[in-house]
Amino acid sequence: MPAPDLETIVSLAKRRGFVFPSAEIYGGFANAYDYGPLGVELKRNIREAWWRSMVQERDDVVGLDAALITNPLVWVGSGHVANFTDPLVDCKRCQRRFRADHLEEGAYGEVPRDANGNPLCPYDGGELTEPRQFNMMFRTQVGPVADEANMAYLPPETAQGIFVNFVNVQQSMRRKLPFGIAQTRVSFRNEITPGRFIFRTLEFEQMEMEYFCMPPRDRDNPVEYLALHRQWVEERLRWYIEVIGIAPERLRLRDHDKDELSHYSAATTDIEYLFPWGWGELEGIAARTDFDLSSHAKLSGQPLTYFDEDTGQHVVPWVIEPAAGLTRTLAVVLLDAYSEEPDEKGEKRVVLKFKPRLAPIKVAVLPLSKNDALRPTARRVYDMLRPLWMTQYDETQSIGRRYRRQDEIGTPCCVTIDFQTVGEDGQPGDDCVTIRDRDTQAQVRVPISGLVAALEERVPRC
Repeated sequence: MPAPDLETIVSLAKRRGFVFPSAEIYGGFANAYDYGPLGVELKRNIREAWWRSMVQERDDVVGLDAALITNPLVWVGSGHVANFTDPLVDCKRCQRRFRADHLEEGAYGEVPRDANGNPLCPYDGGELTEPRQFNMMFRTQVGPVADEANMAYLPPETAQGIFVNFVNVQQSMRRKLPFGIAQTRVSFRNEITPGRFIFRTLEFEQMEMEYFCMPPRDRDNPVEYLALHRQWVEERLRWYIEVIGIAPERLRLRDHDKDELSHYSAATTDIEYLFPWGWGELEGIAARTDFDLSSHAKLSGQPLTYFDEDTGQHVVPWVIEPAAGLTRTLAVVLLDAYSEEPDEKGEKRVVLKFKPRLAPIKVAVLPLSKNDALRPTARRVYDMLRPLWMTQYDETQSIGRRYRRQDEIGTPCCVTIDFQTVGEDGQPGDDCVTIRDRDTQAQVRVPISGLVAALEERVPRC
């Protein structure tokens, strides 16, 4: 099935409690979103899946949680103050603003052009101003006086807290090269043209890892370093397919051309996803050489080196950086999991086919009807499962409608308690429940005493 259109996902996300427009009662705020009860669970599950793969299951990566607001010299040393800019143009007629490169790259489709071939406003055909550079960092103030001396920045990326803590982490954890430092946290970018739901927002969460390795023997021809970069590219692509469950045909690798590489980058490869509007970046894996450590060492006057016991020399490590967007990955998971298919009656049902580990709700407990005779046993089952899985209890409307609701939020298993469970007309029940599978709609009856074991075969514990 092809990916759904964006409007379908936006509607489902709001209706079912994944993502809400921020401050909607006040008219919202351009490209700011709140994550609802199911969205926050889905985000947490994606984050934990990344952390499990990148840190917990590896013996060469450790974690970090650096401060969001830090010494502004960090952003001078990283080059963000001088270079973190995009080309901005304004429409002289409607005053809308655009990134000049997005107009050329087709982000607005085919844009009109003047007699000289210069792009015009995609909305009203108005003339555009000459491009000027716009720094995307948000400024803030530290302390009671709002002046330049107390100016600080909200972080536009996750990496710099890792670089300035390289020596602290390496020495405290007694790490030998190669090793990585991982971090997940919020970043902020004052985007000129945010849009497309949560694909590009002012505030977003990133999952990044800096993998430090020995500098290559030949800086001009770093063969082993580029081979390591390629290993990380393949590892990250595998994660999206095998762990997150993204359809391989909707993913591709795109190596950056030499003319689009950052001046410090030896190579960069994007993992792209086929969004409804075309291919877009999901994660970038950059070979950043020793630029960041060297820049911070130069500005701070503090050495950011590694002592190589084999050679007796202090070296500046080179770095591979896999940098993923958590909120962008969430959008991809929603798009890729969406499915429309017939139910047992031949009617259309909407299913979010999340990997069970990612599903916000793992198990739903559903009494067959809203009946006082069923409720005590249903609540007993619910209380038994809640400590083990994110579980939802629902007794409102028909059982068929409740199955459809759980399908639409991606719940892998529903557990139904009926009159055969509790007994009726003076006859004892069998103390068994029915497990219904989301994807196959198959049902199997198991004793309550064996319910946990049966669910563990289908859904991993939280």
